[in-house]
Amino acid sequence: MAELVEFRVPAGSAQTLLVWGLEPEPGLERSLFSAFSRFGPLYSVRARRNAAVAGPGYCAVIKFYSAGDASRAQRACDGQRLFQKSPLKVCVCTKQKGFQQKVLALGSNKCQELANHYLGFNGWSSRIITLQNVSGFGGENEELGRMLPVKYLCAVEVTLPKHGMCTRGVALAKADIESSADSLELLTARRRVQKLAAGRALASAFQKILLIVLENGKVAVEYNSFHEEPTDCLTEEELKGLVQRADLTRADRKRSEQGSHTESLLLLRPLLYHKSHPSPPLLSHFPCDGVLEVNQHALSTRHLPA
Repeated sequence: MAELVEFRVPAGSAQTLLVWGLEPEPGLERSLFSAFSRFGPLYSVRARRNAAVAGPGYCAVIKFYSAGDASRAQRACDGQRLFQKSPLKVCVCTKQKGFQQKVLALGSNKCQELANHYLGFNGWSSRIITLQNVSGFGGENEELGRMLPVKYLCAVEVTLPKHGMCTRGVALAKADIESSADSLELLTARRRVQKLAAGRALASAFQKILLIVLENGKVAVEYNSFHEEPTDCLTEEELKGLVQRADLTRADRKRSEQGSHTESLLLLRPLLYHKSHPSPPLLSHFPCDGVLEVNQHALSTRHLPA
């Protein structure tokens, strides 16, 4: 039976193992990682001391990306000693009723680890389409007073040549520094924000990819249309010119900031209109006039460019 693996933080109970009966030792989490990563890539390994009522010792929670990997690890490791003298107890976590965990996007480093495992080091590539300094739009410098905003907009493209797929991600990163900072501090802040924007854009592009793990171990790939956005119609040239053509007023910016709980991009709405659609029905729910607010999972294309 095939299994879907997404570039998201694993939240399902079937992907999580509970391990107890652990003996305290230096590097316990490292030992657990070595023992369980043989069955598939791990998102996290967390060990902690037992509660007082449970007696001495430690327990651990191990999260897999794949429920199939977690099931195989449970069957193989339950009752085994592995790296200690006494046998371990391993079980798949039961679902907690009434508790719904928020599904979060993976960080760029985790995305690359997951892609390397399932696609191979040569099975994918990425490039930065544009990285633009968008600091100071709408009189920000005046309003912040002593603080100097540093903002960068980045768009990244991920290509899977063997599967004929290409996706894009776009993200905004920002930081505030003292206006009295010297040139070295400003340069350091700019590099840090550039790296953050590029990482977020890369993670956004990976979220458009669905991995289908088959029973024989082979991996197929599908486009994740759940994250498809109206901005997918933009060409690379239009994407590069978004910042230069955006006319952001203070009122628009304030409305955007009040409603944004995640990093967002401000893109010019007319770019998204098509000749055959004189009005933009898909954009009517955005609370901006003349400016479109799009979250960081913004751009994607299904196929490699000609």
